[in-house]
Amino acid sequence: MLSILTIFIALVSVLLIAAVLIQNPKGGGLDASFGGQAQQLFGAARSTDFIEKATWVLAGALIVLCIVSVLTVGSGAVDGETPAEIPLQSAPK
Repeated sequence: MLSILTIFIALVSVLLIAAVLIQNPKGGGLDASFGGQAQQLFGAARSTDFIEKATWVLAGALIVLCIVSVLTVGSGAVDGETPAEIPLQSAPK
């Protein structure tokens, strides 16, 4: 289960990086060179709105996946023991 979550986290992270890099900064960017002409030609909605929404959705998905993976891992106790029940060993002298 944890390996599947790790794969999803990596995939969402790569998509989030791509969405951030494609976004149109104030002075122009990759978005202007890819979708700027088609947006004027076809009269479609601005692609920046879609990319901005995709960025927020991907960021939210990344947060949720990270929280789920932490809950899946748990506290690391063995056989249902709580960490307080695990005996401590003294260091050798």
